[in-house]
Amino acid sequence: MLTKLEHFDLNEYPVPALGDDDILVKVEGCGVCGTDAHEFKRDPFGLIPVALGHEGTGEIVAMGKNVKKDSAGKPLNIGDKVVTCMIFKDNPDITMFDLNKQNVGGADVYGLIPDDANNHFQGWFADYIVVKGGSTVFNVSDLDLDSRILIEPCAVLIHAVERAKTTGILRFNSRVVVQGCGPIGLICIAILRTMGIENIVAVDGNELRLETAKKMGATSSVNFKNHNGVEELTKGVEAAFGGHLADFAFQCTGSPVAHANIYKFIRSGGGLCELGFFINGGDAQINPHFDICAKEITTVGSWVYTLRDYATTFDFLKRAKAIGIPLNELITHKYPLEQINEALEMNLSMQGLKIAIVNK
Repeated sequence: MLTKLEHFDLNEYPVPALGDDDILVKVEGCGVCGTDAHEFKRDPFGLIPVALGHEGTGEIVAMGKNVKKDSAGKPLNIGDKVVTCMIFKDNPDITMFDLNKQNVGGADVYGLIPDDANNHFQGWFADYIVVKGGSTVFNVSDLDLDSRILIEPCAVLIHAVERAKTTGILRFNSRVVVQGCGPIGLICIAILRTMGIENIVAVDGNELRLETAKKMGATSSVNFKNHNGVEELTKGVEAAFGGHLADFAFQCTGSPVAHANIYKFIRSGGGLCELGFFINGGDAQINPHFDICAKEITTVGSWVYTLRDYATTFDFLKRAKAIGIPLNELITHKYPLEQINEALEMNLSMQGLKIAIVNK
């Protein structure tokens, strides 16, 4: 339980009685997200006290009598491995009957819900989680633990790539630049490579991340620290594409400066997907004439995912593994629940890639 800034307490509570539509899951693991780090450091969402953790997965150990199938119609039984996506609210635009309608940004998500005295088990940084009736739940027993831990962040990128495809610019033979090679940017590269896109340039200031980008499918990389100013950096990107600018760009950092720079890397008539600003990271200074109008850049924003993107992610993970993309290497550090404070500090230090809590 995050009880104050930069501090988790390990608390013990009795598991509440299950309703007829509820599921009790024994948690096996949960990734640490940048959102968890923001909450740990600053509580921007005003959730404290809260059981965090929304990139979780585990095994069903008990369920109510009405539970028969998951949200995609797949049978559910005790012993099955599951993940959750969202909790339905009274919003007719978010239903399983139209999975493409909108992203889930307005819905509740386990791990981002203030503590409830009647049910403390609402986040995946725990031994157990109670999945209440009306929540989405998916049977993912055919995926290994590391893949299941990566489902939620991968869904963010599946959604971003689907948004990018709506521009009609992202194609099989596109030159694509991905700026920011943390877990989000690295997964973006893996998805593009899985789609068959081969001409991908990764931009970051960390050599370890750039090396990992090539493992994920990038053909070349550019370290912005080796270039003095945006003009030189643009020349570096252009050289990496053999003298061309990018057809399409994915901006995967939360840096306003990085956002301002990304337009320079894109050719006239090209496209941009901005997905780096999950929270307010500040204003970016651009020149609308030179950066957007004169170049006729087509831009899409992306935030979270739809339920359809979540289901598509399961197939992506299987396909990526089949073609040899080592997604499991994204999880560089694993901590037991007892060391959750250390895990969050490691995440904030940016020394690894994906940090995960894995229960004994």
